[in-house]
Amino acid sequence: LSQARIMARILLQNVTKVFDGEVIAVSGFNLDVADGEFMVIVGPSGCGKTTTLRLIAGLEEATTGSIYIADRAVNDLAPKERDVAMVFQNYALYPHMTAYQNMAFALRMRKCPAKETKRRIEETANLLGIEKLLNRKPRALSGGQRQRVALGRAIVRNPKAFLFDEPLSNLDAKLRLAMRAELKSLHRRLRTTTIHVTHDQAEAMSLGDRISVMFDGAVQQTGDPLEVYNRPANRFVAGFLGTPPMNFFTGRVQCENDKPSFVIDGETLVLPQNLRAVLQEHHGRKMILGIRPEDISQAGFPAQVGNAISATAEVIEPLGARTDVAMTNSTGRKFIINAEPHTRLKARDAVRVYINVDKVHIFESEGAGRNVTLPD
Repeated sequence: LSQARIMARILLQNVTKVFDGEVIAVSGFNLDVADGEFMVIVGPSGCGKTTTLRLIAGLEEATTGSIYIADRAVNDLAPKERDVAMVFQNYALYPHMTAYQNMAFALRMRKCPAKETKRRIEETANLLGIEKLLNRKPRALSGGQRQRVALGRAIVRNPKAFLFDEPLSNLDAKLRLAMRAELKSLHRRLRTTTIHVTHDQAEAMSLGDRISVMFDGAVQQTGDPLEVYNRPANRFVAGFLGTPPMNFFTGRVQCENDKPSFVIDGETLVLPQNLRAVLQEHHGRKMILGIRPEDISQAGFPAQVGNAISATAEVIEPLGARTDVAMTNSTGRKFIINAEPHTRLKARDAVRVYINVDKVHIFESEGAGRNVTLPD
């Protein structure tokens, strides 16, 4: 849009929200969203994502902690004074108003001149490709069209920031993919600070400049999507990101003769020497080894010898570009590998599968399951 963009960093410091004096929805939440950044908060249902968004918007009051928008403390400001636009999961369009009237509503409340209102709506409608839908009411619009109108209503306001509460979750899979690409393209053009909440990790990975993984009301890890995927801080983050999720094997760390290894149900994996220093203090301890399905193979890995475990194929799932195979090891422990699309594996085949030890993560077995293979 042609109006000037407003700089808006969003900062949350030790924000906590307690409902009814006992239900802790958000706990010690810290997040720093740079001006113009697309930040995605991702986590399972009930982890506090939407509550966090509502705290930023002013629809809920923080129990403790500070919230800043454009370097201004907003804890005591009403929602309309915070100058943020929220797009809800159900779009929250007024059913008796046309698309045009829905988009004009907030501008009229702000006493925006009719000529300026018309200009902004037409410009936004062209941006979103809904210029031919402006006279329709919500009931005459498809899910994707309603979503565009809800986005348009937010965009015309030219707010300091957009807050998106799972806006794609009501769309079918094909439309969700298309809208994901459109949201990213839209952000590239507008460069408005955006916080997008979702439980869909593929959506988070594809949309976010950075992602913040949330669980049980608290931030578990924030970073570049690939960094969080490849270097998960703990077992929850490792298991939450990735389809299929990371495999976990309980076993024991050994560091005899300065050679680190990991024993799973009597089978030993020799680990890289660069893990020796961090694993030495865990010698003999019960730990959890994590490895992604794409890092387990029937064929082995270049420059690696051995490091295989015995397994039996249980379920073969052809997925086009790859085939997922659900397997069990000699003690019945379940895990998944990515096989070639045309694998000849069949159910009940007994095989040896190789683990790419350069890609393993070792987690503590207690508490949050800290990833000990990451530098502090």
